[in-house]
Amino acid sequence: MSSIDLIQLTEQTKKLSAMVVEDEKVANELLSSTFKNFFSSVDSYFDGETALKSYIDNKPDIVFVDIVMPGMDGIELSRKIRELNPTQIIIVISASNDIEKISESIEVGVNSFIQKPIDTKKIIELLTGVAAMVAKKKKIETKTFSISLPLDIYDTVNENAKAESISKNAVIIRALRSFYD
Repeated sequence: MSSIDLIQLTEQTKKLSAMVVEDEKVANELLSSTFKNFFSSVDSYFDGETALKSYIDNKPDIVFVDIVMPGMDGIELSRKIRELNPTQIIIVISASNDIEKISESIEVGVNSFIQKPIDTKKIIELLTGVAAMVAKKKKIETKTFSISLPLDIYDTVNENAKAESISKNAVIIRALRSFYD
């Protein structure tokens, strides 16, 4: 991967927030410090219960979760997050080879699964996938709306747009921004 690709990737991910849920201290610190290079903010937690409470308050863009944890495991955490937000991007990062656990995480609907140990190449591939998921999610969330304007205001908008060689929508957006500022 070229440095330009990495720069573009970072530009995309720096707009996002992340949550790391990993019970092993060293792994948690390593993932969190690595992801801080890519995300605008990274919150880290060592158990599912605390992570879920924080999730409800903070709603991060991406959740990275380990499967095997004491108390609420990563699968249960993912399930509860899915109930709160069916479109949440959840990525499992685990050393578990337990096919049942992996299958269960897939049934819950996690977006991706990555096997530990993680190297730099895997992280870049993972983050490239994350950026693509976010772009797709944002595209789906984009809504079209229409505004009905009285004829005299429409004429003013139309004249302003012609005078400035911009679209009518740009004039309306500018007017809305100045109204709400």
